[in-house]
Amino acid sequence: MTNNKKIYYFKVAIYAAFVLVGQSSATLLGRLYYEKGGKSKWMATIVQVAGFPILLPYYFFILSSKKLTTNNNIIVDPNQSSIYMLAFVYVSIGLMNALICYLFSLGLMYLPVSTFTLIGSSQLGFNALFAYFLNSLKFTPSIINSLVLLTISSSLLVFQSESSISTNVSKKMYWIGFICTLVASAGYGLILSLTQLAFKKVVKRENFKSVMDMMMYEQLVGTCVTLIGLFASGEWNSIKKEMEDYEMGKASYVLDLTFITITWQVFSIGCVGLIFEVSSLFSNAISVVGLPIIPILAVVFFQDKMHGIKAISMVLAVWGIISHVYQHYLDESDIITEKRNTPHITKGSSTLEEGDRRE
Repeated sequence: MTNNKKIYYFKVAIYAAFVLVGQSSATLLGRLYYEKGGKSKWMATIVQVAGFPILLPYYFFILSSKKLTTNNNIIVDPNQSSIYMLAFVYVSIGLMNALICYLFSLGLMYLPVSTFTLIGSSQLGFNALFAYFLNSLKFTPSIINSLVLLTISSSLLVFQSESSISTNVSKKMYWIGFICTLVASAGYGLILSLTQLAFKKVVKRENFKSVMDMMMYEQLVGTCVTLIGLFASGEWNSIKKEMEDYEMGKASYVLDLTFITITWQVFSIGCVGLIFEVSSLFSNAISVVGLPIIPILAVVFFQDKMHGIKAISMVLAVWGIISHVYQHYLDESDIITEKRNTPHITKGSSTLEEGDRRE
């Protein structure tokens, strides 16, 4: 194996670790916020999107690196959409993302972490469904198998006994959290498909800058919307008291929210890195691979119950995720093989990630 390949695989491994660690840590810290006395749904939402300025040094460092200054060979469609159309895409997806983050905050507030994560794994199924209509995804046996398993996995949680439901919330609140998480998972699946469609129809290129621009502007819009929600709801008036009443103290309250913000951006760096080095499909696949890790950690740190129907649901979810990831692997292998066997495609006219793989 050449040094370039070693470096490439090392970077992919680091970005994958960022995705897995960032996602798991942010979810667990988010639950800790509620467990220790946090009550602001809008504050829990803001920390999911407001940390994007942390990415600015990474953005400018990578953008100015030697590797990217030579990317003038990337073909840009001369009919690229106007700035107004791009702004419409950024704002629309940013608004949707803010709503989805708020629904996820409600779900995490009312559900055990393990249940929340298992329901969240349904985003893969929703993503495949929306991709079928919006991105011309073909339903292969692996995708169909994944859809069926993930649907059954989430559906089984409806039949949990009352003893399996957290005693800290009423059954009504549990169902609110269940529905909010399911709707948010569907919305996240839709955003992924819409983003892919936007890159194809509006942005018309997928390099590091365009991916980062999409993420930055989307989170900027989301931050503005959630800040409006925080002040319009009146929750900002209770932040001081919430900090004072936090079981672990004021400093821990600030640190918890700070680390939630940071870990979500670590997750974002990992996602962008994998999109840049490999592909958006691979990035999404790695993010869902990490979902089964969270329920296990929740059992350790929050003493979540993992038995009966929930255990079966987790097994089915893992099976469905593996089936979905396997299909991504087959798709990526076909793309690599096709491009290597096409003599007229040069490095300059290939996609950015394929150019990196050949180096």
